[in-house]
Amino acid sequence: MRRRFASLALSCIHREYPNKLAHVLATDSDVQPPRQLTPTFYGCFDWHSAVHGHWLLARLARIDVNLTAECRQALGKSFTKENILKEVAYINNDQRLSFERPYGLAWFLKLATELDEWALVETENVEEIQRWRDNIRPLEMLIVTRLSSWLPKLSYPVRSGEHSQTAFALGFALDYAYQMHNSVFAQLIEQRSLVFFHADKTYPFNYEPSGEDFLSAGLAEADLMRRVMEKNPQDFVRWFNEFVSTETLPNNLEPPSITDPTDPKLIHLAGLCISRAWMLEAIADALAVDIQQNNRRDQLYELSKRNAQTGLTAIDENNYEGGHWLEMPAWPARLQAPGSLAGQATGPG
Repeated sequence: MRRRFASLALSCIHREYPNKLAHVLATDSDVQPPRQLTPTFYGCFDWHSAVHGHWLLARLARIDVNLTAECRQALGKSFTKENILKEVAYINNDQRLSFERPYGLAWFLKLATELDEWALVETENVEEIQRWRDNIRPLEMLIVTRLSSWLPKLSYPVRSGEHSQTAFALGFALDYAYQMHNSVFAQLIEQRSLVFFHADKTYPFNYEPSGEDFLSAGLAEADLMRRVMEKNPQDFVRWFNEFVSTETLPNNLEPPSITDPTDPKLIHLAGLCISRAWMLEAIADALAVDIQQNNRRDQLYELSKRNAQTGLTAIDENNYEGGHWLEMPAWPARLQAPGSLAGQATGPG
């Protein structure tokens, strides 16, 4: 499975076309091919998919010695100082203040977190990883500044099941802030998360999913709040019991029907299954502090396994509409400690 997903990512991170640009034209000079506009993240159909394709390769290079060499080679081609500075110049434009906000920006922080963790544990060629880490820092700082400026002005959370969703992005951003010991950024995210979500009760899961969702607004919210309340896990247990007040979880969290895996929007439902799987497992793990939650945890784990199986089965490397991105969200679910339920759901990696 790891080889299969590495091949998918390697085949697309430097594949320029087809390409969907989230591109605001300010002048005639802005009419350029993707590889010139954003020379690191120009593949995988769109910018954010290129970002999480690079994240996947960094993770695989770290955990699987059989994949390390080819993943490193691809990453080295992308993470040059020159390329990243061109990315900064592109994004640092008054016409692009909302570029990839928040989804793509959050995935970049996920990538930065991965490289930082890798540099801390690697014993061979660590200088190369540290060089990449240093090279991406200007873009990283721009993104942190941009999110820090935007978040206090966001009056209400966006509760969609697609790229604009607030909770999913804040989860990755908070992971990054904790890893970097950036207490100012972490406190901002925690404070806004509590404002947005702490009072929520009896979430209407019967309104999910929408037909083109790849994220669950309800599960992403809970997955964020278990991070925010990690220092006081019983607080999360109490919050979650009010957020999902019934003992039996809704049927709406069963895997959806994916009618046409070749449709670029309908295949989003496979991504929904995959993202649900890792969120359900993480939430169940967070409930472990209270033995009275064991029945509920079992339900969550079973739902996680069923969603993972459905979502991963839908991935087809011959279909670029899904293959260019679906392997990326699969891996937060699969790359857990040995024996994780999401991993068991899909067989050995």
